Amino acid sequence: MINQSQETALTAAPPTMALQGISKSYAAVAALTDVSLEVLPGEVHALLGENGAGKSTLMGVASGTVIPDRGTITVLGETVDELTPGLATRMGIAIVHQHPAVLPDMTVAENIAVAVPERFLHGDRRAAMRGILDRVGCTAHLQDRVGNLSIAQKHLLELAKAMAVEPRLLILDEPTAPLDRDSVGLLFDLVRSAARQGTAVVYITHRLAEVRELADRVTVLRDGHHSGTAVVGDVTDEELLAMIVGRRLEYTFPAKQHTSGDEPPVLTVEGLSGDGFSDVSFTARQGEIIGVAGVLGNGQSELLRALAGLAAWHSGGIVIGGRRVNRRRLHRSSAYMPADRHHEGLMMSMSVRENAALTALDRLGAGRFVSRRREVAVVGAELAGLNVKAATLETPVTSLSGGNQQKVVMARSLLGKPDILLADEPTQGVDVGARAEIYRILREVSGSGVPVVVASSDAKELEGLCDRVIVLSRGHVVAELAGDEVTEERMIRAAIESTAHKRAEEHRTTGSRLSPVWRRRLEGDYTPVLILAGVMLLLGAYIYAQNDRYLLPFNVTSVMLLVSALGFIALGQTVALMTGGIDLSVGPLSGFLVVVGSFFFTDGHSGQMLVLGLVLMAALAASTGLVNGSLIRFGKFTPVAATLATYIALQGFSYLLRDTPGGLISTAVTDVITLTIGPVPIAFIVLVVLAFGMEFLLRTTRWGRNIRAVGSDEESARRLGVRSTRTIIAGYVVVSLFAFLGALILLAQLGIGDPAQGVSYTLNSIAAVVLGGTSLLGGRGTFVGTVLGTGLIVQLLNATTFLGLSQTWQYLFQGALIVIAALVYSQARGTGRTAESATR
Repeated sequence: MINQSQETALTAAPPTMALQGISKSYAAVAALTDVSLEVLPGEVHALLGENGAGKSTLMGVASGTVIPDRGTITVLGETVDELTPGLATRMGIAIVHQHPAVLPDMTVAENIAVAVPERFLHGDRRAAMRGILDRVGCTAHLQDRVGNLSIAQKHLLELAKAMAVEPRLLILDEPTAPLDRDSVGLLFDLVRSAARQGTAVVYITHRLAEVRELADRVTVLRDGHHSGTAVVGDVTDEELLAMIVGRRLEYTFPAKQHTSGDEPPVLTVEGLSGDGFSDVSFTARQGEIIGVAGVLGNGQSELLRALAGLAAWHSGGIVIGGRRVNRRRLHRSSAYMPADRHHEGLMMSMSVRENAALTALDRLGAGRFVSRRREVAVVGAELAGLNVKAATLETPVTSLSGGNQQKVVMARSLLGKPDILLADEPTQGVDVGARAEIYRILREVSGSGVPVVVASSDAKELEGLCDRVIVLSRGHVVAELAGDEVTEERMIRAAIESTAHKRAEEHRTTGSRLSPVWRRRLEGDYTPVLILAGVMLLLGAYIYAQNDRYLLPFNVTSVMLLVSALGFIALGQTVALMTGGIDLSVGPLSGFLVVVGSFFFTDGHSGQMLVLGLVLMAALAASTGLVNGSLIRFGKFTPVAATLATYIALQGFSYLLRDTPGGLISTAVTDVITLTIGPVPIAFIVLVVLAFGMEFLLRTTRWGRNIRAVGSDEESARRLGVRSTRTIIAGYVVVSLFAFLGALILLAQLGIGDPAQGVSYTLNSIAAVVLGGTSLLGGRGTFVGTVLGTGLIVQLLNATTFLGLSQTWQYLFQGALIVIAALVYSQARGTGRTAESATR
């Protein structure tokens, strides 16, 4: 804490950031009303308030991700008219979000490259990135997929990115929620060090102990209004709580229920083992809450998932209410509140009502039909009992604060009338008022006879809430505490002093445990490339063994030309899928461009007409991409709807230009397009060169990283300063330009302007991209894999001829290969995820 002279100097310094009169509303709900905040150099300024008080919205304004309706933003004495995430980064503003702005489909190294400007990665980039991670205690490998990291490691990565840019203003939004004791200590040291160097720090938390330990001043928001600002040493905890909730809280934890010990247990766990834990046993009587403690990542979450029937396997016995239950029954009758509510606890595209009612639908109507009136009444009553703050039941759950989202998860759990309630970090990111309500509900549930098991990284929380606590270390129970033994000190001592056990997975002898190196290789984007290459070689060898004419120069040339036409179109489709979209119009666009070309590339036209035709075709292609991108970004169409509309329009334009095939293409033009070097067409060489060129751009340039970032998680990419709208529109223009290149090859192959041609290339291009390993969900894939996927499709078509099969077999083989490829790729990546989770 600062002394009096330091306080005077601090107050005299000009603010690093000043927010004056900030107001922000979403529809009819006011998130902020006339809020002001000043943060001074070298100051740790705590920002407190209940969930929904406006803290994250205010910091969204400060970091450029939220545009205020009114108010003034001043940074280093300069008034900023419109603060964007990119501008905020350039001005030295860094934020660690409560929900990390990470890109799950990209590696740790790629996440750092997207977020950290090049000037901070000078010299050996890998060494610089490793140093950035080591500074905050993040042990993740640079080539790990971020989607496979634990919640704590994702938060440490987020912190590492923020600290790497040496910010003038550092915003920390609930940074300690998922961290273990050691990581919290390291974080505090980093915050103090940054403040000593003149960095202004805004620290959002719900834990008053952290405010006392770190902060110089504190500002409180309540219901979107400024409730007060004070020097930390001048206010008591009771005064702060009164400012936060508008009343004095008489208690935090409800009274524990004392049992005689003679009652039969409502829950008995006998020798339970699974991935990440082994030989866990405990019992619970009615009214008791069981806590699971330990250093983060020692099997707590895995144990709760097994008790919820969500683990891939477990052994041992679980008895609830005197009846032994198996994994299937656990899955049906348990209520599980996951630590990662965004990815596991909520359906983020659905409303508050739909999320809360999901487990109780069978009780909300007759037969297979749900009564809307009963659903609204039951859900509304449950949410009101939990004091969920939402404009209406139809409000999207994404618009709620973190604490209110957690209450929705709890409401759904209670509405399901579970046999057992399992809560993993139930108050993570929840304000003090809501925390007391959650504790009360958990106590009432346990009192009703439903076993309650809570895992928490906050030992103080377990001490106040739980009647019995088991402490896990490396997946084993190293202590069981009951009654007066349940203290923070005993839990921490048991967790950190235990060294006698190995991890549960080390005792398993499955023989299938992968090394981290092989795991990363299986998860890599180039695994599909190797698989495809092997399949094509085996298939080619088989066809050649059956028919030695397969490798004649004529056939080689024909196959490569077919690959070129589809390959160019598929390369463009790869860009669309990489952004998380799709382009259904590429086939009709190629056919339309062939029809347009048939008016310019016929005999008797001059060279100027040929050039004009090429320019017109390219311009029409680019315009189509611009229309698709604009419909998606500005018209708010889904990619399927936008490109389907363009698909239909292009087909109509093709028939308007030529209702029947016509316009014979000049032989001189087709000869140039189909020119070969030996048996290899130059067009095929261009395709391969472009594929490798696009691969290089994808992996090494900001454009490539932005494409994958938007496809992986657009909101996180936007927070990191990626201009998602520009990226997606430019991406669809690139898609259409590749369709233009494919149309040139198609023009030479058809030799005539036929409005009916080209349509089939849409589905074939999607098939080629999927075979090549690009994810339909966006964010990951390869251009090289797409070329190989194209080659395999054409090879199958060619095989039906040389093996004397009907065309039906081509489609059967193609469909089977796509299904097999999807299974193989997902299994390879799933193996990596399983191995990763087992080592946490």
